[in-house]
Amino acid sequence: MRWLFGLLAAVALACQAAAPVTPPRIAVIDWGLTETLLGLGVTPVAVAQTEGYRRWVGAPALPAQVIDLGMRVEPNLELLSRLTPDLILITPQFAASRAQLERIAPVKVLAIYTPEAEAYVGAQRVTRELASLLHREAAGEALIARVEARLAEVRGRLASRTQPPFYVATFLDQRHVRLFGKHSIYQGVLDRVGLQNAWQGPTNYWGFSQQGIERLAERPEAALLYLEPLPPGTSQGLAASALWQRLPLVRQGRVTALPPVWSFNGLLAAERFAGLLEQHLAGAAL
Repeated sequence: MRWLFGLLAAVALACQAAAPVTPPRIAVIDWGLTETLLGLGVTPVAVAQTEGYRRWVGAPALPAQVIDLGMRVEPNLELLSRLTPDLILITPQFAASRAQLERIAPVKVLAIYTPEAEAYVGAQRVTRELASLLHREAAGEALIARVEARLAEVRGRLASRTQPPFYVATFLDQRHVRLFGKHSIYQGVLDRVGLQNAWQGPTNYWGFSQQGIERLAERPEAALLYLEPLPPGTSQGLAASALWQRLPLVRQGRVTALPPVWSFNGLLAAERFAGLLEQHLAGAAL
């Protein structure tokens, strides 16, 4: 009989090992970490400003069952407490809330943007950190490899035509833009797909510099890629702006609008931006 008890114990242990592991209940305050989490195949229980994510990030899609925690800078702590998360993910930008959040659940701080490295490299590092935290290392390496391969593919497609240097911008209003350069996630993509950034000036922590639209005339040979949506009234203001109409890249039709890609996200934003470059520039005469 002893052998039977031993066999039953072994079977019980095997079944226990084979049983699916319940994924942790994760709440996320930052959209870039939300995007990365979804890219690893994990759906958070709650995210701050879900409608903002759906408008500005879009892909990967946020499942309908994900609960909205309210503003990223001031999440609904009462609701968060009722959800009993196992883990809360934040970036350093939301560290002011850390002490309050830690009363609810353990908090992990992950930073895509740091002064030490470009955002693309930071995005790879955060993907690995998050994958390790969730025991999804294989998924993390697969995501990194997939994005690298996609950027290499886009580079090959765009190499078939000579491309001008590009300003990458978002409009603040009809007179001002954010020009993205060094340290931005867009710069990481431009470098890897073989395109030149027309903005070589200084940038801030987030990889952009706020400038007047007249700065777009400094490189007459350049083209402009701007990310939608435009602020209210900006389209009408540009149409009526003599300054805008006189810019060489406007006069020569080298302006391309791209769908939204959140400027401060990680690898999946990079992959999306590269795909948009391929879609709008491969074979285009600029």
